[in-house]
Amino acid sequence: MEESLKDFVHFLIVEKGLSRNTITSYERDLKSYLKYMEKVEGLQDLQGVQRLQIVHFLGYLKDGGKSSRTIARHVASIRSFHQFLLREKAVGHDPTVHIESPQLERTLPKVLSLAEVEILLESPRLVDHFGYRDKAMLELLYATGIRVSELIGLNLADVHLTMGFVRCIGKGNKERIIPIGKTAAAALEKYLDKGRPRFMEKQQKEEALFLNLRGKRLTRQGFWKILKRLAKDAGIQKELTPHTLRHSFATHLLENGADLRAVQEMLGHADISTTQIYTHVTKTRLKDVYSQFHPRA
Repeated sequence: MEESLKDFVHFLIVEKGLSRNTITSYERDLKSYLKYMEKVEGLQDLQGVQRLQIVHFLGYLKDGGKSSRTIARHVASIRSFHQFLLREKAVGHDPTVHIESPQLERTLPKVLSLAEVEILLESPRLVDHFGYRDKAMLELLYATGIRVSELIGLNLADVHLTMGFVRCIGKGNKERIIPIGKTAAAALEKYLDKGRPRFMEKQQKEEALFLNLRGKRLTRQGFWKILKRLAKDAGIQKELTPHTLRHSFATHLLENGADLRAVQEMLGHADISTTQIYTHVTKTRLKDVYSQFHPRA
């Protein structure tokens, strides 16, 4: 079973071209699934997996307190895995055919107000190379709406300040070009001039745009720590996620009349229905404003 999982991971990397984070998620889900099948169901190979045993596994996840979203992700991982095995003729049937994903509650993304964004963007103190880096990262995230994984994946060659755009590689290894405004471009220019050279003192060659203390590429975890610290310094009480500025970018664009298709392209969404969630956010905010300010609300 472990060999089958290795083959599937190789398929995801080479043929599907998925991101490292997505592949890690698949691998983690399937390891827990295979462990359950071996330890609890007593299976030694995947040929013997039946639909009922998968249902038992999903029940085990639910009893363990896993959310509907987590269980749905496991279902997607298991289904893709068994479909791969069937295509490769490693098994003779697909036990996931009649497995249904749990119904998901549609949760609206949490966004910051314009005032909160301003406070957060002004929170880095421009007194050293750390401040210039943090300022450039926040400005670039809000200016482009790119994912944190895309931000830390940027290389020097991906930034074109004179032309006013960045090139990033998103999910499915798809490339997109996103314009950046003057404010973000100015913050990046200061970082490249006054910040990045200081990070490079311990490192001669590094193509990554944003660096850590050792002069290496900043990690997702490293950025998350920085964001939490800056939000705390700024006095922002809202619960933040690494995607908060991405959600705020999309919502504020739509609130100001941006075309939904243009926002979809900038966010790198394959399906416009994913982008439409932000129209629900803007409607909710309009209701809040109406309730607060209309005299007969």
